[in-house]
Amino acid sequence: MALEAWFMDDSNDDQRLPHHRNPKEFVTVDYLADLGVVYWKLNPENYENDSELSKIREERGYDYMDLLDLCPEKVSNYEEKLKNFFTEHIHKDEEIRYCLAGSGYFDVRDKDDRWIRIWMKPGDLIVLPAGIYHRFTLDTSNYIKLMRLFVGEPVWTPYNRPQEEHPVRKEYIKGLSQKFGETIQAY
Repeated sequence: MALEAWFMDDSNDDQRLPHHRNPKEFVTVDYLADLGVVYWKLNPENYENDSELSKIREERGYDYMDLLDLCPEKVSNYEEKLKNFFTEHIHKDEEIRYCLAGSGYFDVRDKDDRWIRIWMKPGDLIVLPAGIYHRFTLDTSNYIKLMRLFVGEPVWTPYNRPQEEHPVRKEYIKGLSQKFGETIQAY
């Protein structure tokens, strides 16, 4: 099954719910690509010997890898960590995540500052570009196993919104303006 993504409603209900608009407004992988989000569908049951994953890692320089199990039973200060992940932020580097088991949501802002919810399920590998506003939460399953990839020594520093003057955010906005052929306003 292909990646599922949609524009979110403005509800303050449980962050782990889908938050579809009414009517539902799905987003294509091509639209995500225009925002700089890259996607692959891989076989999570064979990640240790997957030649396609090896090729992606080699081509993109992802030389660091670790695994992260997120669930209440395996993470100390679980609620606090989830709260931190759900705080809107940017990073100076790409954020690369490969879902091996379970499921969860990455939310990204589009060029018009609307939230798009990306539902990560086993086999989904996404790359969020440096400078894009995003956040993460589990869905109601309360479990996800992620592979985290990185170029070089990992730096997981989040820069919470607002970050309009951050050089990586400015570069991201500049790229969006060129891609869409319009001046994108920083929010």
